This record gives sequence, structure tokens and C-alpha cells, in this order.
Amino acid sequence: MSNSMIKPSLKNPFDQAEKVEFNIPGEIARATGGYEEAMKAGYDLIQRPIKSVSIDQIEKQHFKKRMTVWERIRVLTEEDPNILYQNWGKNLDGASLVTGILNIHGRDVALYGHDFTVRAGSMDATNGNKLARLFQMAGENGIPVIGMNDSAGAFVPAGVGGLDGYAEAFTALRKISGVVPSIMCMFGFNAGGGSYLPRQGSFVIQPKDTFFGLTGPGVVKSVLGEDVTPEELGGPQVHGMSGVADLTCEDEVGALRMAVQLLNYIPDNNGVMPHYQETTDPLDRKTWEINTLLKKAFNSPTGFNTPFDVSIIIQQICDHGDYFEMQRDRARNVITAFGRLGGNVVGFVANNSAVDSGQIDCDAAFKIARFNRFCNIYNIPMIFMEDTTGFLPGREQEARGIVHAGRAMLDSIVDIRTPRILLILRNAYGGAYASYNNYPTGADLVLALPTTRLAVMGPAGKEFVYKDELRKVRSAVMERVKRGTQERIDAGVKPEVAKLDAEKEAAEWLRAEEALLNTRYEKELMNPKEALSLGSISSLVMPTDLRKVLGENLNFFLRHYKPGPMGGIQREFH
Repeated sequence: MSNSMIKPSLKNPFDQAEKVEFNIPGEIARATGGYEEAMKAGYDLIQRPIKSVSIDQIEKQHFKKRMTVWERIRVLTEEDPNILYQNWGKNLDGASLVTGILNIHGRDVALYGHDFTVRAGSMDATNGNKLARLFQMAGENGIPVIGMNDSAGAFVPAGVGGLDGYAEAFTALRKISGVVPSIMCMFGFNAGGGSYLPRQGSFVIQPKDTFFGLTGPGVVKSVLGEDVTPEELGGPQVHGMSGVADLTCEDEVGALRMAVQLLNYIPDNNGVMPHYQETTDPLDRKTWEINTLLKKAFNSPTGFNTPFDVSIIIQQICDHGDYFEMQRDRARNVITAFGRLGGNVVGFVANNSAVDSGQIDCDAAFKIARFNRFCNIYNIPMIFMEDTTGFLPGREQEARGIVHAGRAMLDSIVDIRTPRILLILRNAYGGAYASYNNYPTGADLVLALPTTRLAVMGPAGKEFVYKDELRKVRSAVMERVKRGTQERIDAGVKPEVAKLDAEKEAAEWLRAEEALLNTRYEKELMNPKEALSLGSISSLVMPTDLRKVLGENLNFFLRHYKPGPMGGIQREFH
């Protein structure tokens, strides 16, 4: 048995030695010269980024449960990548960043990925320009971008050159923002510029056991004296809740597959529609499950105040129930998702009464605004589903700027140019209704279920509508207590007991009278009748016909919609 240590290797000992010939097949070999030497040197340069990395560096990456940049590319596509800008010089300048064009399901996609096995994927003086050229090419050719970020930041020995590289990449990515969509995957530990750059993209995907942030835990410790773990500072749980990360997942493979799945719902650029996909799901399929859901909810003891998960309704409407939710960890009181209806990609924005009665808070408003603006830029039609009792009131929300957040949501809705439909499921009260894609704010069509309760206020509105009746009822309470007490005393009951019993009876009578007024208010005003008579709602739809009605109307609007870049005024905010 050998006592010498065996060094690990990726080389298969049974593979025959590779010998690259630079002759035409069948050509009689002649003496070699300068041409063959140039070809060999060129071939070595082409292979250098893959073969020059030591097995030790690859092992380190695998030990940290991370893939190399080349392994990640293989997850995205089985096609050979077209690697561009192969500037890995004598000092490995530029080698820490790989750029190229991939073919993913027949679509051209611009790709960049940090190679952590070379200089920890850091940004040096040359690969910032390399990345900027890739972004510019993607914008000029109208193809989406996928980024695989795994970088220690700027390469310190490069000095200001590394910072200039980041600045150049920042500027180039900003210029194509809104021209072509971009999906950024976060791998490893990214700080500083490694965080700024990907968050300029359309979407950020972050798996577990990764970090990105302005500064790492070490800097926080030295500056603030605060002990914090990478997960607590900039992990997926933190960024998923704040909306900095649009999607979180288990691991790198999950992130890359999620990127490919998301790519299926977005167009190549702002001048075209998302790809149409034939479906075998009939457009006139009855949505019986929606009927069952609402029946069980509204016939329960809590009646029309019963919450339900609106994602079930979205699922039933979409082709084969397939939809893709965005910002799943943040503001669950609203659902934002991509789906397909009759083969067309649709953006869904829906109040979710299963969480906080579907009330709109600061996080929900900004979540809606961000999703609306993406759909608007990239020619994606939208379906809004309304079921909210209004904006969430309270001191905390006002302190966080609910007025600002609500205005951001309203602005994004008013600015929408793509076809859009509003479906009112149940509650539509006050300012929430007024700012949620109705006819005055630009909806192409407003539909409602028979369960709709559209009003200026909820049940509390009875205080204003029936204030005379309520004043009369409440003023009669004292008289009923006085009369009831005397009747009990005359019957031989002790005075203190008589008064308590009379007060209890009067309180029950008052609750019953107010309940009658509540019922009257709901029947007279909390229904779709007035909205139908005023034209605020076009028509009522039965729950079982939702897929058919929404799909047919959407097809009509899309037949008359011409996709193209936004040509109107660009708003100042968000």
C-alpha cells in the first residue's frame, strides 16, 4: 500500500489522451509551422477558463455546496454556450466573469456569471467593460438577461479600476432596464457592488445559505459593534420579506430552474408580447371549484365575512391551473402572479382575504406597484381581483407612509396601457375601490360576482345612512331600562337586581335593532345593484363561468392591442 497522498483529480484515467489536430480530415499531414502553433495557442486560450482552474478550487466550491459557473450554465441549458469577450489575460484579467449567449428552449438569452474559482469572482479593471458590452448587446438585440452572481466584490489589487468596472456595469444595466427583462440569481456571498448590480435587474432569486447586502457582518461588527449572522443580515428570509428578493428557494439548482420557469412568462423585450403557448385546457371549462369554495365560505356561520384563499380562484382560471407567484414571502394579503389564460400570459393582482382581510398595507401597495409597472412595460395584460375592506388603518401604517405607498399603487394603475380587466369578488369599499383599476382609473372591463358588496363603507356605513333611526333607537334605551326596572320592582324583585336585569335586556334589544339595520344596509347598499345601474360594473358573472368570460374578453382586447415600447410620459416616482 502506498504511503504517498493521492491528489484528487477530475481526469478519468480510462480516457484516451486528447489530441487536437489542426488538419482538414483526410488531409495528408505535412510539416507543421507557424500556423499550427498559432492554432494551438488559440485553442489553449479558448479552453483556458475551463481547464486552467485547479481541482482544489473546484473542490472548495463544492464543499460550500456551490456549483462552478460552468456547472450552473449546464443546468440552464443542454446546448453549448456561446462564450463572448474571452479576455482572460496574462494576469487573469477578466477571467473572473464569464459572459455569453445561451439558447434556452429556443430563445436567445444573454448570460453572465461570476467564476468564484478565479479571484473569488471579483470585479477587476477589465471585466466591468466586458459586462457592460454584454448588456448593451442584449438591449440592441432585444434579448433577456440572466445573471449568476457569486462575487467577493471589487478586486482590491485592481484599485479604482475595479470600482470603475462596477460603475460601468451599473450604467449599462440601467440603460437597458425597461428595454429587456433581466433575471438575477444570487449565489454565495455578495456585498457592495455585488448587491447593487443584480438589484437593478427585473427580478432577483435567492436560494438558502446565501448572502447579499451593502456590507457584510464583519463591517457591521466593526462599525456598530453588533453581532449578526449573514442569514440575519442579508439572507433569503430577510430579503424575501422586504421584497429585495422577488423569489426564494432551497438551493442553486432550484434557483436556476426557477429562472427558466420565470423566463417562460416574460417576453424578450418591450416591443413584443410574451410567447403564446398552445393549451389543451378548453377556454369554456366550467370552474365548479370556485363555486364550491365560495359556497362553503359564505354559507358558514360567519357568512359573507368569511376569509378565503384567492390563489385557489387564480389557479382555477389559469390553463391547467398553472401560475407563477411573485414575492411569495412578502405581503400575503395580496397575490401577484403570472399565469396563462387561453395560451396568453396574464398578470394577476388579487386581494387575499385569507390574510388581514385582504386590507392593503404599505408592503402590499408597493408590491402591487412594482408588479404593475413590469407588466405595463412588457406588454402583459392584467386581471385584477378585488376583495378588500380598504387600506389598513392605524398609527404604524401612517408612520410608514401608507399615503405614499397607496399613491404609488394608484399611480401604477392609472399608468397601465396594456389590456386590463377588474373582477370584483366580494368587498370593494371606499378608497380601496376608488384606486383599484375601476373604469375611472382606466379599466377596459369591470365584471363582478353576484356576491359583490360595493359601497362607500362597510357595515359601519349604517351610522351615516340610518343615523336618525339609530339616534332614536339608542335614545330609547334609557327609557326601556327605567320602565323595565320599575316593572321588576313591582313584581317583588330587589331594586339593584331589577336594574341590572333591565339593563341586560335593553342591551340585547339594542343589539338586535342594530343587527336589523346592518342587514338592511347590506341588502340596500352593499350589493352590485347600484354599481350596475350607474355603469360602474359592466355585468355580473357566475362563478362557474369565470374562465370562459375572462378568457373571451381578454382575447378580444389582445386582438386590438399593438405591443410596443412605452411612448407616453415617464412618471417621476417608482
